[in-house]
Order: sequence, then C-alpha cells, then structure tokens
Amino acid sequence: MKRFLLLLILFGTFLYAKSGCVLEQSGKMDVKWQAYKTPDKIGVKGTFGSVTYTPAHRTGKNFKELFVGSTIRIDTATPDTGNSLRDEKLVTFFFKQLEDTTITGKILKIKADPYTKGKPRTGKLTVELTMNGRTKQVTLDYHYFKESFKAQGNIDLVDFAAGKALATINKACFDLHKGKTWSDVSIGFITTVKATLCHVDPKKR
Repeated sequence: MKRFLLLLILFGTFLYAKSGCVLEQSGKMDVKWQAYKTPDKIGVKGTFGSVTYTPAHRTGKNFKELFVGSTIRIDTATPDTGNSLRDEKLVTFFFKQLEDTTITGKILKIKADPYTKGKPRTGKLTVELTMNGRTKQVTLDYHYFKESFKAQGNIDLVDFAAGKALATINKACFDLHKGKTWSDVSIGFITTVKATLCHVDPKKR
C-alpha cells in the first residue's frame, strides 16, 4: 500500500513538472527605436526616458497569458539618443509637431513559431499602436533566449500622418542629414522573462 501511495505521489509530481510551467515578467520594459538619416541610411538609435508599462499579468503559463492585453505609454518629450542637442531637436522639430504628447501601444495577440529543441523561441506579436491621433496594428517579431525577451518591427511615419513633422525635422537638420530623413523607423522592446518549473533546458530556452 505504501509503495502504491509513493508511486501516486511521484506520478503527481511528474505531471506538475510537465504542466506547471510558470513564466514571470520581471523588471522594466525598455523601448528601443532606430531612425535613419542621409541617402546612405545611417541609423540613429534611441530610447525614451519615460515609459509606463502596465502588464496584463506578471506571471503566466505562456507568453500569451503574460503579454496579451498589456499596455505601454511613452512620453514623447523624453527621447534619449545619447546626444542632448539631438534630443532637443527631436522634441522641438518632430515630436512637438504631432497632435499628441504620448505614444501608446497595446499587445493584441501573440503567435509562436514551431519550436526546435535547443533553439531560441520565436514568434510574432500584434501591437495596436497609436501616434499622432492615428491607430495602426503593427507586427513585431519576438525572440526569447536565456530569460531575454526581445520584440522588433518597423513602422512608416507616413502611416501615422506624420509627414509634416518629418519634413520639419528634415528641414531643421538638412545639412546633417544631407537632405534625407527616412520615414521608416525600427521599433521594439526588451524585457526579462524568467521561467520556472518548465519542461525546458534552462540553458537553451
């Protein structure tokens, strides 16, 4: 009888280990972006100093439970490119030309790619992005490896009716940009997701 009870306990523990995966999104959500200038399309990378992230859940059994429904709010007066003079120009000649002082986003859905053992987990996120009074759905590719969750995609400022603001910053930086400021911008975010009790190799997840 004791042996039978022991087997039941072991079997229950095995089932929990298989299905009791817990993902935890810890720490802040860092927003990254990269704009482009000059005919050679030189990238200018940046972040924002004021980002408010409101998670749908801090823990979940999968990325869908963790991220879908989460929102983000960005104060456009806080760009950080590592160059204060450039940041001031961005605020004055681009962001202040927009209708709103914030950019907001909401994660609508997430779809995982087929998983290959020993490889990073990848997939796509659909984000509802609102800027300059216009709302568009944007697709980001995500990559998860060693507790680092990264998502990246591209937007066209023209889709958000930001052509006037783009022309203003291009005029203000005409010589530096050699007459060309591109409308496409790379956007993304990075955060930490810890996995516990999951049936994956912690060194390869």
